[in-house]
Amino acid sequence: MTALVIAEHDNASIKGATFNTVTAAAACGGEVHVLVAGANAAEAAKQASQIAGVSKVLLADSPALGEQLAENVAAQVLAVAGSYSHILFPATAHGKNVAPRVAAKLDVAQISEISKVDSPDTFERPIYAGNAIATVQSTDKVKVITVRATGFDAAAASGGSAAVENVNAVADSGSSSFVGREVTKSDRPELTAAKIIVSGGRALGSSDKFNEVLTPLADKLGAALGASRAAVDAGYAPNDWQVGQTGKIVAPQLYIAAGISGAIQHLAGMKDSKVIVAINKDPEAPIFSVADYGLEADLFAAVPELVNAL
Repeated sequence: MTALVIAEHDNASIKGATFNTVTAAAACGGEVHVLVAGANAAEAAKQASQIAGVSKVLLADSPALGEQLAENVAAQVLAVAGSYSHILFPATAHGKNVAPRVAAKLDVAQISEISKVDSPDTFERPIYAGNAIATVQSTDKVKVITVRATGFDAAAASGGSAAVENVNAVADSGSSSFVGREVTKSDRPELTAAKIIVSGGRALGSSDKFNEVLTPLADKLGAALGASRAAVDAGYAPNDWQVGQTGKIVAPQLYIAAGISGAIQHLAGMKDSKVIVAINKDPEAPIFSVADYGLEADLFAAVPELVNAL
């Protein structure tokens, strides 16, 4: 029994969610192999070979795989899938784009966003915005799985010494082409990888107030900025800052929620954070039910005081 992890990377380095996916793959039993499909991706493959617990890295290197088009990556996965009992993807936008295509071609049911491995054929996954946990058993010969990164510790980035094996890359499918990419650039940590996140809600009232109140705190802490869906929908914060069921799932060491009431959709995205601090003037706000530390106060007074104290 061998598991194959589909690495998420930028051709030069392995992205964080891959390390958590390796941990999930190891829990399935047997060896863990990693597929790096890209163009000029030898450096990414080298990094993958150093991940603790990985016994082999497959490198498929071709211009057709350089932009990670889902059709081509799925075809590459299928080309090497024959000897694997488990095929695991990070439950990121990229993983969710490729995994269903692989599952459909293999004629198996996809097992989505697992948060725990009970046995090689039984997994746990959150449902109803994380308010219930479903235990799913699969009898399919091949398990195609997406992994919720916050449910598993990251495998160590060093300590491994896996062999890198070059495999034949698939030809371009011709069914899609890369047109362009708009990437948000920021000096702050990427939201899903940040150790500290400062998030704001609709109570901030405007984008100007959002930046005026929360940016100094984030700067002091070296934190990423996040937002509730209500704040994003109101135009106070950009869409890629959204934390929640329909945004990004995060689990930082410290999560500070300012002016966020705590709708279940938001809680589903951050309640696995190690320490949660809530600042809200409504004593009945649901966010206090998951907070480790709660401050019933006006955020416009409390946050500047906190910044000054730091």
